[in-house]
Amino acid sequence: MRRVVFNQKGGVGKSTIATNLAAIAASQGQRVLLIDLDRQGNATRYLLGDEPAPEGTGSAAFFESSLKFSVRPAKATEFITETPFERLHLMPASAELDELHSKLETRHKIYKLRDALNEVAEGYDEVWIDTPPALNFYTRSALIAADSCLIPFDCDEFARRALYELVHNVQEIQADHNEALHVEGIVVNQFQPRASLPQRTVQALIDEGLPVLQPYLGSSVKVKESHERALPLVHMEPGHPLTQAYVALYEGLRG
Repeated sequence: MRRVVFNQKGGVGKSTIATNLAAIAASQGQRVLLIDLDRQGNATRYLLGDEPAPEGTGSAAFFESSLKFSVRPAKATEFITETPFERLHLMPASAELDELHSKLETRHKIYKLRDALNEVAEGYDEVWIDTPPALNFYTRSALIAADSCLIPFDCDEFARRALYELVHNVQEIQADHNEALHVEGIVVNQFQPRASLPQRTVQALIDEGLPVLQPYLGSSVKVKESHERALPLVHMEPGHPLTQAYVALYEGLRG
């Protein structure tokens, strides 16, 4: 199963959601690959901390290799590294993704990520893809390579209005490039159950027939602490209510 976590709005928790769900999957025995396509590299730092990724690995190195002709093309596995967590591998991100962007667009390399995931398919049960907050080459590559899309939503009225354009963009890529792609669900993040506005906003999405997932993810200082310690919640504090909400969300996705 290949899932991309995507929202064109920044600060909605894409990296946190992708990394924690991937870590939970690995903790439950799945062989998991997390791909970081955001030049900020938040998911990469979440798993590796301040340790640099091994030289030659990463999504930038992978895409750069696609721009060069080679008698012996590099295998996709060469750009993947292990993490401190069992069964969880990573294709890390770096700032070099910015420099490559225009070259990749003009050279029509939009299907390279899909081809790479097909190549490594037998090695992983699940693939999670973290994306930048923009509908650009990297996000389109991820959506073309994925089976489904999860959309983080932070209970903001402006975000609700932008959601319709986002869903339309996903449907357009489905129609033009990837018939299997679908919006698997909207992940409500930083939900405040005692406040009326978030409740009304989320209920409006449900009333409009959008696939809002349960449970909603609350806000907690534990998230920032887990970022600082480079420890996904399931490894840092498995009994915390937010960790348990993540576990329930993941198990709901697995069915």
